[in-house]
Amino acid sequence: MLFRFATLSCLLAAPVAAQVATATPIKVVLVGDSTVNDEGGWGTGFRDTLGNAVKVVNLALNGRSTKSFRDEGHWPAALAEKPDYILIQFGHNDVPGKGPDRETDAATSYRDNLARYVGEARAAGAKPILVTSIVRRVFTPAGKFKPDSLVPYVEAVHAVALGLNVPVMEMYERTREQAEQLGPEGCAKLNAVTKDGKPDTTHLGPEGRKQVGILAAREFVKLVPGAGK
Repeated sequence: MLFRFATLSCLLAAPVAAQVATATPIKVVLVGDSTVNDEGGWGTGFRDTLGNAVKVVNLALNGRSTKSFRDEGHWPAALAEKPDYILIQFGHNDVPGKGPDRETDAATSYRDNLARYVGEARAAGAKPILVTSIVRRVFTPAGKFKPDSLVPYVEAVHAVALGLNVPVMEMYERTREQAEQLGPEGCAKLNAVTKDGKPDTTHLGPEGRKQVGILAAREFVKLVPGAGK
């Protein structure tokens, strides 16, 4: 069953009692790939769900990995925003087969890159939050969810988070649960569509951006209760 906005509003409001919202909204910068940005990712749904309590600056870019986002010079812009929180989600373009300019090894260079992002965010006065990648909505012929090459990168996120005491937004598990509940037909409503009219099971269409954005907002509010409406 898809999460409904009205239901989520109640969930978001529940933990706020201990924290009185200030007049200045929490500033959040999103850093990542196309599954986060506003065109094919969950950024718009995240922003819309949280509303005026949070100012979201989405700097996620198509096709970037932990390596290429930094190598191309995009990371300093995130720090320059002076956010309260930086949400960092990479993985889709770090996997093998993406080419030497992008791919990283889950056990070594990917972890090193994440750790460097965390350290530099903290040095700039921001609170980093690591975000596991959203799933690829791919199913077996029998209609069962099919785990993919992202799994080692999800595990690496948790390893870095544990070692550096960084909070994690668990988007891989939440979107896996969502995909399993919806099945292939239900997930079709979340998918983007390629230029030749085929389903895009990696990126999100309008309904997917909304629904996965709601999941992201729920995970964020678990970590930052004052961000709820």
